[in-house]
Amino acid sequence: MRSTPSRRATATGALIAAAAMLAVGVQTGSATADDSRAATAPKGQAASQADPGSLPADLSPAQRTALIRAADAGKAEKAKELGLGAQEKLVVRDVVQDRDGTTHTRYERTYAGLPVLGGDLLVTENGSGRTESVAKASRAELRNVDTTAEVAPAAAERQALTAARAEGSKASEAERAPRKVVWLAQGKPVLAYETVVGGLQHDGTPNELHVVTDAATGAKLYEWQAVHNGTGNTQYSGQVTLGTAQSGSNYTLTDTARGSHKTYNLNRGTSGTGTLFSGADDTWGDGTPANLETAGADAHYGAALTWDYYKNVHGRSGIRGDGVGAYSRVHYGNNYVNAFWQDSCFCMTYGDGTNNAKPLTSIDVAAHEMTHGLTSVTAKLVYSGESGGLNEATSDIFAAAVEFYANNPKDVGDYLVGEKIDIRGNGTPLRYMDKPSRDGSSKDAWYSGIGGIDVHYSSGPANHWFYLLSEGSGAKTVNGVSYDSPTSDGLPVTGIGRDKAALIWFKALTTKFTSTTNYAGARTGTVAVATELYGAGSAEVKAVEHAWAGVNVGARPGGGEPPVGKVFENAADVNIPDAGAAVSSSVAVTGLTGNAPSALKVGVDIVHTWRGDLVVDLVAPDGTAYRLKSASGSDSADNVQETYTVDASSEVANGTWQLRVQDTARYDTGYINGFKLTFP
Repeated sequence: MRSTPSRRATATGALIAAAAMLAVGVQTGSATADDSRAATAPKGQAASQADPGSLPADLSPAQRTALIRAADAGKAEKAKELGLGAQEKLVVRDVVQDRDGTTHTRYERTYAGLPVLGGDLLVTENGSGRTESVAKASRAELRNVDTTAEVAPAAAERQALTAARAEGSKASEAERAPRKVVWLAQGKPVLAYETVVGGLQHDGTPNELHVVTDAATGAKLYEWQAVHNGTGNTQYSGQVTLGTAQSGSNYTLTDTARGSHKTYNLNRGTSGTGTLFSGADDTWGDGTPANLETAGADAHYGAALTWDYYKNVHGRSGIRGDGVGAYSRVHYGNNYVNAFWQDSCFCMTYGDGTNNAKPLTSIDVAAHEMTHGLTSVTAKLVYSGESGGLNEATSDIFAAAVEFYANNPKDVGDYLVGEKIDIRGNGTPLRYMDKPSRDGSSKDAWYSGIGGIDVHYSSGPANHWFYLLSEGSGAKTVNGVSYDSPTSDGLPVTGIGRDKAALIWFKALTTKFTSTTNYAGARTGTVAVATELYGAGSAEVKAVEHAWAGVNVGARPGGGEPPVGKVFENAADVNIPDAGAAVSSSVAVTGLTGNAPSALKVGVDIVHTWRGDLVVDLVAPDGTAYRLKSASGSDSADNVQETYTVDASSEVANGTWQLRVQDTARYDTGYINGFKLTFP
């Protein structure tokens, strides 16, 4: 078998899935937790330390600004080095740095002066300035784009308004008129219009629907929602210390120690900033929802905890890394059961829940929503498809991390999402990270169609991965909460501790993921980060791989636990023609009786420079084909290293089974590296 190292893969949103009218969050506590404490792994878990040089550097806003200016000054030279076309230009979006001087610069691109959607890329340079790797949201060539539109902007606006009406918006005109862009997120570059429509969605959440329209045909290419739905006497965290500001004899909820984060009272309104909470005694709320200051205290406290976590643990000063605080708005609408982040206002907004009695201001919700802001200025994961699920999971993952970091006795750390806000009305959490399907909608493991469901439910496999990597599989109790986490292949996973798991995800988000990263890309990125931090072949790298295999993203690492059942494998290489006919790898199954199982495991290992081109089928001995993977322009990663589960119970087990693969588009190439069937 050939061994080809794969390339290292490098928003705003509502807390709840609107269709289900549920909310999302996680809790935390006191902002006095000591960030210098050593991460201790649970018994039996790996305890090696991360490479100090690979940890994120604690950049001051001024240092970050200097790095951005340097990158901006060298962007023309960098474009030339990367081989970009004459009409392409780079736009610096963000720069982060490791302690050893390794620098990760995010760029957007323009083509003939037009913004390129899906054209973002991430360049990693070592301490001496040499380019180490480049991660692109799209590998398609950005050339020969006709920038003359055949469709009028008014037609694109009409289409966008129609799409927004389906979401509940009553807007009669676009909030932002159609602008010409180049759409690159799904492969071949296309001249398009991007239109943004405002108004309100069905449940009262603000609407910021982005609709992309083909400027040559008028066809809708894509759409995504840019509103992401996640001494104070608080309702959920007890009596806490809040950062405030004094002016004369008056105090306001302005946290001068944390970027001047402010908390406002919308007083059941749905627009504007609201009124900054102020008072003469510097005491806020009484612990009950009837006192409007109580929700303000909860939201203000949650924002402070989240700021402290990112600053003290990951060295990031504020959401953008520039030392500037966002702001919070509470008491949005009447009986509004949701919370959301908006890039457009750089703010979090919270409803008061059913009967205005359960404000969605618990610590978990604050951390969830602020993390949407972090994602929007780092990986910028598109809030749709698999990248949207990863966007949501990122908010859940760091909401859990903030909750444990806070160590608040009134709201202890757990892997339950939204248990304090009681969205269901029966005392149960909104989501469960140890077994996401317990909520009735989320998915425990990856499957080929997961990108087609609501992002709050497609987040399940990544949430599950984080739990498995942190705590391991099986039954256990953490902070008094009982968990029992299964794996998709029935094999065990040993955790490495929550602090290491969160560090790996943070570094992958900020230095590996791009706007179109999917589950396969998330595995590639987290494995790369674990390798940088702990070394190739380390227990941490293997644990990352085992945890992904436990949610059906890729195979178990070599030397791990032996597979359960009888395995038939073909390790011979089979070249896949570029945009050519289908090819097959075959295995002969013998010595079994009766039919194949309803949970036949199909291990696929394909090395390829663009997996989105590939159609993959399992073909039974009688010729029946089972689709494992379809071609998709948004499937923007390399390689297919997955274990699929197929209901093959209608097929006779013995006989020749084939893995059939076809490359449906030009330019990218690869080969079948291995194929195996596991019969339980």
